[in-house]
Amino acid sequence: MIASTDGNSVVNPGETIGVFGSGQLGRMFVIAAKQLGYRVHVFSPTHDSPAGQVADLEIQAAYDDYDAVECFAKCVDVITIEFENVPVETIQAAAMFAPVRPGAKVLETTQNRIKEKSFLRENGFAVGGFKPVRSLGELKSACENFLPAVLKTTTLGYDGKGQVIIRDPMEIESAWRQLNTREAILEELIDFDFEFSVVGARNISGAFASYQPIENQHRNHILDVSFSPSQLSKSLSMEARKTVYRIMDKLDAVGVLCVEFFMSRDGRVLINEIAPRPHNSGHLTIEAHETSQFEQQVRAVCGLMLGSTRQLRPAAMVNLLGDCWDSGEPRWHLGLSLPNTKLHLYGKSIPKSGRKMGHVTALAGTSHQAADHARAARKLLSFDFPVETRRPKMTDRRFSDTAS
Repeated sequence: MIASTDGNSVVNPGETIGVFGSGQLGRMFVIAAKQLGYRVHVFSPTHDSPAGQVADLEIQAAYDDYDAVECFAKCVDVITIEFENVPVETIQAAAMFAPVRPGAKVLETTQNRIKEKSFLRENGFAVGGFKPVRSLGELKSACENFLPAVLKTTTLGYDGKGQVIIRDPMEIESAWRQLNTREAILEELIDFDFEFSVVGARNISGAFASYQPIENQHRNHILDVSFSPSQLSKSLSMEARKTVYRIMDKLDAVGVLCVEFFMSRDGRVLINEIAPRPHNSGHLTIEAHETSQFEQQVRAVCGLMLGSTRQLRPAAMVNLLGDCWDSGEPRWHLGLSLPNTKLHLYGKSIPKSGRKMGHVTALAGTSHQAADHARAARKLLSFDFPVETRRPKMTDRRFSDTAS
């Protein structure tokens, strides 16, 4: 067991990894870690969590139960996170007994949208316009600079929660009341062609590896379909990957980090946000790449060499939300009947509208064919689920389906 927390200790297979957080990202991390021979303990606020179901040990306690945090940290050799909203105080308490990767500095920056956007702008990264907002008066003043805009809570928002779009000055007061917060951020509403993400990894020696950009399509502010290769040109793809490297280097981040980008209609590539952990869009790496984002996280936080990110085949992923259960239990035998598709369920017992219950990955000759196959598999699971068939236009010279 590790006796020091100097941040440079290598953790070998057979030793124990601790994970703060216990959702589906933690579940897939645990599976990858156990394939490499590690034992895994998860710290979860709830019992029988998706990650806890497959871990060697699940500690159920609140994040502010520092006695439980200390006990947890003393029994593992390194700690990582499953989501970025673990309280910084919890990370600091655990770090007294075991290395935590990524550490408190990364979470302090990425947990708060104002701090995150300020960090990006101060370090020369391209972001849309934004203004901190702490009162209705400040919001009205900020809206004079740019509308339309989106008003967001500074913490805890995800999948469209904690944000309101403002298109007209008449909507300002209702938006402020709806958000019901003391601090928010007003962001320029970007007119974009498409969104893409880049997942990168950095280990304790500073070695870096990244996956080629993954294109994302949303429905109701929730990620619906991701596919790779994207339509980005090789030059823009390389520039985006360099950006992820620079961000991880500036943060001294160890582990996996995803950057979401907008390709704006006026030709700008802008950063939307940072996620200092595996990302929903990166699930397709499990089948499509030599090393998945989850194995990469294991390698990075344990101090091992990073794995190859070479893509084996074009791939796509579709999320399975609780809506797929609206007409009853999904038709698993039909959804599993298509070749080159893989089903991943997260062990959640109660399906709810908008809740991520699992995903389907498909492989094919092109990324668009893979997306069609993945959508078809989801359609077979639930005949009532709408199918989006529109494909991005491929008319701009910047875009190429063979980009790497």
